[in-house]
Parts: sequence; structure tokens; C-alpha cells
Amino acid sequence: MNEAEFAELAAGAALNALSPVEERRFRDALAAHPEWADLVDDDVETAGVLAMNAMSVAPPAHIRSALLAQIAVTPQHPVDDRSAAPLDDSVVPDVAPALVRAPRRWSRSLLALAACLALVVGVGIGAATLNTYLNRPASVVALEQIQSADDAQEASVTLDDGGTATAHWSASVGTAVLVTDGIPSAADGETYELWFVRGDAPVSAGVFDTEGGDATAVLAGDMHEGDVIAVTVEQAGGSPSGAPTSDPFIVIPTA
Repeated sequence: MNEAEFAELAAGAALNALSPVEERRFRDALAAHPEWADLVDDDVETAGVLAMNAMSVAPPAHIRSALLAQIAVTPQHPVDDRSAAPLDDSVVPDVAPALVRAPRRWSRSLLALAACLALVVGVGIGAATLNTYLNRPASVVALEQIQSADDAQEASVTLDDGGTATAHWSASVGTAVLVTDGIPSAADGETYELWFVRGDAPVSAGVFDTEGGDATAVLAGDMHEGDVIAVTVEQAGGSPSGAPTSDPFIVIPTA
């Protein structure tokens, strides 16, 4: 038995899920390899997490669904009634040893997944908090990707009314995000439109509006080296011609 096979049995043992034959193999292997005892301790500790406050609150529905989906697609070995009795090669067909001896290889992964579920519930991280993180706006995710890139760059401008706009971009990520502060929402029937300006050619990069003066907007499309990031005021939905209809009030060079 190798260490990986023992780890699967150790997980099953922590959950009291081993057959008599598997239990015997687990004990024999542990006696032969005392250095694997740490695996047993880790799984017992993980199983203990499952037992703590298990009934305190219901798990978020999407986590429960993920657990059930994992179980549904993971192969599980059938139960063989002969596993409780000593094996007799003269009686048991050749297929039986493989059937009986095969460790429940799904047990360790499901133990870890179930422990994660218990931790989320036990420490009081509500479904709303978890959903907020998992369902972050695409612009926020893009900004995080840019800021974590080795070649992340940024540049800011201050507007006449005191508002600020900061462009964040990364050549390796291939996109840019504009963050505004103190810029009022566009007037009724109007919107702000983003542009990549390449030489004399503006390329529309989507529209956005501010909320309370703030916005985090990802520019649609690929950013090219040397692009200027600009913002104009356009009619609701963006410029119908695909070209700016007003002078940009935000201009941020990236080169």
C-alpha cells in the first residue's frame, strides 16, 4: 500500500466509513508505517470540524448543491457482503479481491469539501457575504487582476470640478479599468462613454454611469500599447455613429 492509498483509508476511518476488511488494512498499514500517523491526526481533526455546530444554521444552498454535484459525479465502489468475512481464494472469484480491497478514493476529497462547508457555517460567514464575494462585478474582478499583475500601471487626472479619474491597465492582462471619484451622474437621457484612442482613431469601449460620484468601469475590448483612455458624454446607450459626438472631458495617456 502506498501513502496515497493509506490517505484514502485514513479519511474513511475518520468518518467511521470503512468496511471490516478496509479497517484491517488500515490498521496493518498504520502499524507498518507509523510515519503516516500525521495523516490520521489531520483527518480526525477535520472530522471534528464537521461535528462542531453542525446543526447551528443551514448551509448556503449553492454550497450544498456543489457538494451534492461532487458526490453525483464521483465513482463509488459497490458494497460486497463478503467483505465482512475473511477472504478465501478458493471460494471468492478473482474479481472479488479488487472489489473488496479497493479503497473508497472519494472519501478524502469529500471529507475536505464537507469540512469547508462546516467551516463556512461554523464561523458564521453568512450566505450573503459569500455571495457578495463570488458575485463581484466584472469590473472589480478585472481591477483586481490588473493590480495583481507584475506590469500593473496607473495614471490619474483631476477635473476642473474637483473629481478625479484613475486609469489602471496591464499589458499582460490586456485590458484597462477606469475608477472615478466625485464625478456626478450623467444627465437624464445621457451616459458616459469610454474610448480607446489610437492615434486619431477612437474605438468605443462601452458606456457607464456613476453612483454617488463613483464608478469602476472595465473598458470593453483589448487595450493596445500607447492607447489614450478617454470619456465623453453621449446619448443614452452610447454614440449611435460609433464615434464621439462631444469633446472628451477625461483624457488619460498610457504612454
